[in-house]
Amino acid sequence: MAPKNVVAFQVVLFCIYFVVANSVGFRYPAVFNFGDSNSDTGELVAGMGIQLAPPNGHNYFKTPSGRSCNGRLIVDFLLEAMDLPFLSAYLDSLGLPNFQQGCNFAAAASTILPATATSFCPFSFGVQVSQFLRFKARALELLAVEGEKFDKYVPSEDYFEKGLYMFDIGQNDLVGAFYSKSLDQILTSIPTILLELESGINKLYDHGARYFWIHNTGPFGCLANVIAKFGTDPSKLDELGCVSSHNQVAKTFNLQLQAFCSKLQGQYPDVNVTYVDIFTIKSDLIANYSKYGFEQPIMACCGYGGSPLNYDSRVSCGQTKIFNGTTITAKGCNDSTVYVNWDGIHYTEAANQYVASQILTGNYSSNPFLDKMPLLKF
Repeated sequence: MAPKNVVAFQVVLFCIYFVVANSVGFRYPAVFNFGDSNSDTGELVAGMGIQLAPPNGHNYFKTPSGRSCNGRLIVDFLLEAMDLPFLSAYLDSLGLPNFQQGCNFAAAASTILPATATSFCPFSFGVQVSQFLRFKARALELLAVEGEKFDKYVPSEDYFEKGLYMFDIGQNDLVGAFYSKSLDQILTSIPTILLELESGINKLYDHGARYFWIHNTGPFGCLANVIAKFGTDPSKLDELGCVSSHNQVAKTFNLQLQAFCSKLQGQYPDVNVTYVDIFTIKSDLIANYSKYGFEQPIMACCGYGGSPLNYDSRVSCGQTKIFNGTTITAKGCNDSTVYVNWDGIHYTEAANQYVASQILTGNYSSNPFLDKMPLLKF
């Protein structure tokens, strides 16, 4: 059973979502999402023919849902706040997907830069944008030919202009680079990464997108899988136990991403661009975890190996493997509500709910969306 302070905190969050869901200024007819595993609701699972194992999904969906989490993601909570259904993955053809109020193109392990021959995920940002263009063209084609037969299943034409375009991508470009590049090389590569993002967003604008919501990248130096690989030397860690170089790159990327968002807003007077500071929200959560009802800020809830990280790169959450005659299983913890991290890479549903609640205050978002977002306080 969850501690009383956690239960009380979740009640507060529920109240916040109720208020936001009834805020007229925070409603969009549809949402189109682009990203990686932080917002993937089943794209990689459907596209690559793989499956996540239990206990993924068990807290909310009661079964693996294509999400790298024990329950809902940040994007799910944001959609709930907008009184919209969860987004179906673009490539998911089963399970009665409904795309009337949006579509999710985010795929786990995706990057902003084009995928290479050795990339685990082929659905890079440019591919996701191309998928959207095909999705829009096909939707309008169906509506023009069949009319009422499809209007309950695909967005109407005006939804593509009035809808919200959300982005949470870039983390894999940066984390992956540390396996082959120096810190200076990674920092130098950031402008190239953002040029690719700009190219994709410009294409979306040319096809009617006007409302952009762009998340910066979180403090990935605080993820258990990063610490296990790059943080074995204590001198490489900061006061929170996070890998300093990785968070330095995240901060540099975010500064340049924010500058890009300002440029985008100035370039197109008819657009509305929101830059959301996920880094600050997550950093505060990790630094002050007990204040928000958590007990473990970095240790993985679902993993293998015990303290202090409970993470082993050889076995993913829910998997059982044999190494040198020894069987190891990455199991879930007893109470995920007191963990920030789910599997060493992704956050728990409880942590995602907290992050979403902070996004919805509007306190971590740039102008000009602040006047559209309900200013909620705890």
